[in-house]
Amino acid sequence: MTISFPHLANYNVALEGLLRIMLPDEKILIAPPNSKKTIELGAKHSPDFVCVPFKYNLGNMIEALEAGADVLCVIGGGCRYGYYGELQEQILRDLGYKFTFFNPYGTDGFSLKYAYGAFKKLGSPAGFLKFVYAAALTARKMMIMDRVDVFIRENIGFETERGSFESLKKAFYAELRGALSFVKMRKAANKYNRLFRRLPVSKPDAPLNVGLIGELYTVMEPFANYEMEKELARYNIRVSRFTDVTYLLLKNKKRKERRNVRQSKGYVKYYLGADATHSVAKCRALADKGCDGVIHVKPFGCTPEINAMPILMNIGREHKLPVLFFSFDEQTSETGVKTRLEAFYDMISMKRENREQTAGNREQGRIK
Repeated sequence: MTISFPHLANYNVALEGLLRIMLPDEKILIAPPNSKKTIELGAKHSPDFVCVPFKYNLGNMIEALEAGADVLCVIGGGCRYGYYGELQEQILRDLGYKFTFFNPYGTDGFSLKYAYGAFKKLGSPAGFLKFVYAAALTARKMMIMDRVDVFIRENIGFETERGSFESLKKAFYAELRGALSFVKMRKAANKYNRLFRRLPVSKPDAPLNVGLIGELYTVMEPFANYEMEKELARYNIRVSRFTDVTYLLLKNKKRKERRNVRQSKGYVKYYLGADATHSVAKCRALADKGCDGVIHVKPFGCTPEINAMPILMNIGREHKLPVLFFSFDEQTSETGVKTRLEAFYDMISMKRENREQTAGNREQGRIK
């Protein structure tokens, strides 16, 4: 068998390890990176008004099948995303592709028993205890990757050697990909944790800080938001992002929902669905922390995030917090995105300068 799966950021590094442990005799094919061709392929064969995560995933699957894959692994869950796999399977079969469809996640959330059964149906020789070990190793890898990404987002905008963070991250992922034991994984994590902290940066005491919130795929997949985090780093901005696999899969869903409603501090009374309540809660928290601005991203037609937008506008108005909204589909212009980000940077920079000047004038008045 040749197994492949759709992309989501760089998490293929961890998922590939899980597949290698559970299916050691099979070939793992990493689908080509997301590109313009990927979204064009997906959009061509997708319903017109389905959101772009569906189209990117379908494009990934078509490119993988064309490259020789005959088993497709998908992970459902969340909003309508939980139903996408079966629809994508039917589209691909109607196109004439022959393959095995493999979903270890299930429709009712993640279950070790269900996932293990899915691997056994695929012919895995591993026992249940080995699967538990592999699942725990994969989860831990993802948590380490998320922790490293947080550090990078806070510092990459201030690197003194251009490209130093990206270069080291690629080396880290290459070593982590081959770590199929906790010992090797911890060794790689400790080594690169030290190396990342040694990278030279020139960071002011209070840099501009922008929060990035919204729908999970569009926030987490760099190509889907036109490398927004890198673009913000070019303006020496520290980026705060809260949606990652650690948050999505490794924490209790009901507890998350209650906490998000509570942290919204009256702006939300009930769960809005998908990531929308989380968007409101984090926007409210960023406002309390004196963040310079918030960027909300979503796919075109994402109902939960559309419900959150009026609430985010209220938070921005009442707390004098600039909020910029982006809605992405296959026709979104990269130039338009960069132009709006540049204008947003100019606005929050002037706002920060005016605030600091006002504070300075008040201090001088007190001294006199």
